[in-house]
Amino acid sequence: MEVQQLNKFKMPDRFRGKPGWYTQLWWIVEALLFHTSPQFMYGWRRFLLRSFGAKVGKRVIIRSSVRTQFPWKVTIGDYSWIGDDVVLYSLGEIIIGNHVVISQKSYLCTGSHDYTHAAFPIYNVPVVIEDQCWLATDVYIAPGVTIGRGTVIGARSSVFKSLPAGVVCMGSPAKVVKARNVENVKFTGYNSQVHKVHLSDSKLEV
Repeated sequence: MEVQQLNKFKMPDRFRGKPGWYTQLWWIVEALLFHTSPQFMYGWRRFLLRSFGAKVGKRVIIRSSVRTQFPWKVTIGDYSWIGDDVVLYSLGEIIIGNHVVISQKSYLCTGSHDYTHAAFPIYNVPVVIEDQCWLATDVYIAPGVTIGRGTVIGARSSVFKSLPAGVVCMGSPAKVVKARNVENVKFTGYNSQVHKVHLSDSKLEV
């Protein structure tokens, strides 16, 4: 039984959102001008991303080793940090809010294949990281996931379903382990009375 016939695969029309030559131009610019820029040249990297259609807020810190598939599908809010070796696999839209930290080697994935069809068709769905979240090192975010405002994802977690606001999550698949209680901050969408654990008392390594 043949369950996968890649000779039948076809890229959907306008899947990239830009012509092929434009996509190739970005990959050349990323390799020659973005990745080779010194660490302190955050403004230069913001400029390059914006030049190719990304929406990048003020004072965003983006390391030179970050990789972005299609920058015109990426939005990053004000004061956010994108760490070393982060992959923004933006086959679909990636929306990152304000004051977000995406730590080193994390992978935000917006595309996959339908393995139930022999032609292995490709598809994309958005990923949304709301304001004030922290994705610790080596976190994987699957297509279609939304991380609620202020939520923390522990190191090397894999997130396959959307997670609520104001919580700490970890594991593969990632699950809520407690509330993220921070002074003078009110989160909605999670019952903090269930887990009354102050973040400063936590022994969770993130």
